[in-house]
Amino acid sequence: MKILQLSSGDLVADRRTGYAAALAEDKDFAAAAELMEQALELVPGWAAGWCLLGDYRNEAGNAAGAIAAYRELAERDADGVFGAGLKLAALGAAPAPERTDVPYVETLFDDYAARFETALVDGLGYVAPARLGELIDAALVGQAPVARALDLGCGTGLMGERLRQHAQRLDGIDLSAGMIAEAVRKGIYDRLEQAELMAFLGGADEPYDLMAAADVLNYCGALPPIMAAAAARLAPGGLFAFTLERHDGEEPLVLRTSLRYAHSGAAARAAVIEAGLILRTLVTAPLRQDRGQPVWGLLVLAERPSDS
Repeated sequence: MKILQLSSGDLVADRRTGYAAALAEDKDFAAAAELMEQALELVPGWAAGWCLLGDYRNEAGNAAGAIAAYRELAERDADGVFGAGLKLAALGAAPAPERTDVPYVETLFDDYAARFETALVDGLGYVAPARLGELIDAALVGQAPVARALDLGCGTGLMGERLRQHAQRLDGIDLSAGMIAEAVRKGIYDRLEQAELMAFLGGADEPYDLMAAADVLNYCGALPPIMAAAAARLAPGGLFAFTLERHDGEEPLVLRTSLRYAHSGAAARAAVIEAGLILRTLVTAPLRQDRGQPVWGLLVLAERPSDS
């Protein structure tokens, strides 16, 4: 979210916020936090200001100060669009949500939609749809297009561009209306719908022969409920291809400071099998860059048994 575009309603506070942003650009986060403290003395009820203060304190290494700011944010952000709960959980000050933090994710990607492809593909070397597409291409080589395919968390249509060749009918869903609007412009989907992933999968529509979720489940928390819901919407013999951010610890999942979940390979394997699916492929690959370093992920292909 472009928090700096959200005015406090006080010119002096806004000016100090602008100066703080300039200091943050120069990586002087401690000084930026001091200016935000001054701004919030003028507008103590400004939720966006508390979010910035928490972020600057966190970047400055002041975890306790960041937690205090995020707790103030939680009190003032009634709609939950700034992700205070996730920020507190990432710092170990609150339990991580078990499911998608819908208001935060929706707002994040509504703001991101217009510059999504430029920022992610060009700026961060985002290759998750391409790598997942290669997995699907190999699985379906020589086969006729399936009857129905679903792009979960379709975004602007990067994954849909890879799925289109494999499907007579291609549907896409996303939490973000802004992302849906961008996807419409590509003209590759037969149906687009703004919907939350679990709610959509729990619907009573026809089953899908192919489903994909590229860079989506890292916003969704625990895998077992998602795998069960996906399995229920797959036709017999249907494929579900998805990416995860990977971590190497013993925990099934961790919430990173990026506010994205990372899952272990063992947890991914267990969730697929528990849902009654066949694990066809699970490989490790870089998904994009972050601060000059590769973000390693898992590429997973699961299949619903033909006789289920």
